[in-house]
Amino acid sequence: MGSYAMDDVKPDHRFRTLFISDVHLGASGSQADQLLDFLRYHDAATIYLVGDIVDGWALKSSWHWPQSHNDFVQKMLRKARKGATIIYVPGNHDEFLRSYYGTHFGGIEVVENAIHTGVDGRRYLVIHGDIFDLVVQNARWLALLGDKAYDFAIRVNRLVNAFRRSFGFPYWSLSKWAKFKVKNAVNYIGAFEQTLASEAGRHGADGVICGHIHHATIRNEHGIRYMNCGDWVESCTALAEHEDGRFEIITWADPLPRSSPVLPISARAA
Repeated sequence: MGSYAMDDVKPDHRFRTLFISDVHLGASGSQADQLLDFLRYHDAATIYLVGDIVDGWALKSSWHWPQSHNDFVQKMLRKARKGATIIYVPGNHDEFLRSYYGTHFGGIEVVENAIHTGVDGRRYLVIHGDIFDLVVQNARWLALLGDKAYDFAIRVNRLVNAFRRSFGFPYWSLSKWAKFKVKNAVNYIGAFEQTLASEAGRHGADGVICGHIHHATIRNEHGIRYMNCGDWVESCTALAEHEDGRFEIITWADPLPRSSPVLPISARAA
């Protein structure tokens, strides 16, 4: 089984539900190896894949598919075979799957969006979120350009952090710094959160769970709970629902995994 040897290890933490988004398999920046490590210690009866799991945009320009990317796909299929409920909500980078709504692939169900019911009966709209991003919808060429710029920033950031590690400094995110210093980026994040919260209200839901902008957070927007899963390119975050109904953002990063109920992470309009 090769890299599947660790699959037999019993996870330390089992949740009611896990929400994972923006893994970007096929892109050089994807940290699928970190996600695999996370899944060795965390499991759930239900797993939502909240879009941009596979990066079709990146795969069109150049083929990049290391073993860790294949291992993640196989791990999800194996979980489905063992009885886990796995629901895939495609995003803009894996939009090729939007032609397969209602289809099951190896037990993984592909849907346009979903309503997740919490322990307390509250209903949450699960959606990637790109359809409410005007840049992606109305200026695709600009979104693609921004995607390339982000990939370049990730490569630069790795070089910077290799240098920082040699001097004993902790990880520093160029994207996080830029996105929270640039006024337009801050305004964009706020507008995105408000728009998604409003959409949840239109569905009669009590909250929304999404991805897309690589900004993990839990907050209330006008009486609607807004939760973003984050990403597995930089921040390495997942949203977890405990058996008692409590939601938590889990950050899995060097040198030690950390968790926080509300933690802002670097943003990206993808």
